[in-house]
Amino acid sequence: MTRPLWTFDELAKATGGTLTGVGGITEANGINFDSRGLEAGDVFLALQGARDGHDFVPQAFQAGAVLAVTRRPIDGGACLLVPDVQKALEDIAVFARNRAPDARRGAVTGSVGKTSVTQMVMQGLQQAGRAHSAIKSFNNHIGVPLTLARMPADTQRAVFEIGMNHADEITPLSEFVAPHAVVITTVGAVHTENFPDGEAGVAAAKAEIFDGLVPGGLAILNADNRWFEYLSTKARGSGALVAAFGESGGVDAQLIEHRVNGDRASVAARFHGRDIVFSLSHTGRHQAVNALAALLMLEALDVDLDTSLLALESFATLEGRGRVITKPFKGGELTIIDESYNANPVSMTATLASLGQRETAGRKVAVLTDMLELGVDEAAQHAGLAEAVVASGVDRVYLAGPLMQNLWDALPSGLKGGYAATAADLLPAVTDGLQAGDVVMLKGSNGSKAGLIARALLAG
Repeated sequence: MTRPLWTFDELAKATGGTLTGVGGITEANGINFDSRGLEAGDVFLALQGARDGHDFVPQAFQAGAVLAVTRRPIDGGACLLVPDVQKALEDIAVFARNRAPDARRGAVTGSVGKTSVTQMVMQGLQQAGRAHSAIKSFNNHIGVPLTLARMPADTQRAVFEIGMNHADEITPLSEFVAPHAVVITTVGAVHTENFPDGEAGVAAAKAEIFDGLVPGGLAILNADNRWFEYLSTKARGSGALVAAFGESGGVDAQLIEHRVNGDRASVAARFHGRDIVFSLSHTGRHQAVNALAALLMLEALDVDLDTSLLALESFATLEGRGRVITKPFKGGELTIIDESYNANPVSMTATLASLGQRETAGRKVAVLTDMLELGVDEAAQHAGLAEAVVASGVDRVYLAGPLMQNLWDALPSGLKGGYAATAADLLPAVTDGLQAGDVVMLKGSNGSKAGLIARALLAG
């Protein structure tokens, strides 16, 4: 018989709350804070967000919630009464972690690439046994404890994504997870608007992930990043061991060669002195480096290398994070590289370089929209992409957004394909300007709607 995710008594013990209105059902199979995604048999958390979650408890009961965690009794079903629902979620998370004492846990953060690395790791964990992770980028003060609260008691291995916008956000999340190993994919100029000292503040905030690391745990760091020595020192000061990945020599996992063959990449690497070869569905060179971080994390979570390599081979590129699609177009074919999920100067530079490295009979076209949340120097950071664009060797560039106007003004005239104030306004110029045989890469922040152009090209 399958064990329920939670019994009501466990939840009461975890939170110190009081059960009221309990009928015949005393077990739950899930836990959720969004009544729209709730399934029958779930616990509903009446969290305070833009609206008070208590307003949605009747709707949750109608959808099949068997218990609501609330501050006050609400008619229609069983309630677990607590003083603070957010604190109750955190208590449930810690209880879930402690009831699975043998589970090996990993945590991933970084300015870019954390979701991809987390999901690569999860692919390997699933191959090795009973594994757990978030179903999407649940990486904040709600998402991390919720992911822990959803962890079954018999979990053997788990991986968690941890994000931040400000200082002092990662520390409590890392302490909830208490990871045995952590990855910092890279540190770059992301969310610098919230840090007076800019990128240095971002590096210090990312280093908070060491605060929850178990004694003697492993910190997996990018040796190619300029903050490597700083992060290594911080990690060792926290009592951690350090493993390094990247293209630099002398690291634990080193990228030796990266080649794109159609819609896959062939990767040659050296892993603890052993030569390995594998392929990835993601063709970007930066994702090959991320894969090496994933291999080190999988090793730290007791997954053997052969299993890990097979998992990377079968890993499907995430939507908006480098998926390559080739489709009929204007009597020939168009290859679309969808990098539209998000963007910052670090990821923009990496994806432009990857586009430039592709072998193609046609043109290489970049379609870029605004990078958001960059702080006071956002105009300069957009204009500064001109160097990366020229170095990549792309043939044509289309830009959308008021911030991308700065890049447009800095580009050589021969590369300019078209500019518009919004992604929607740019779409006709992109569609008309593309030719059969082109490879087009689309990238921008979610808020600037690069995904709108990607979806239109994929559907057209």
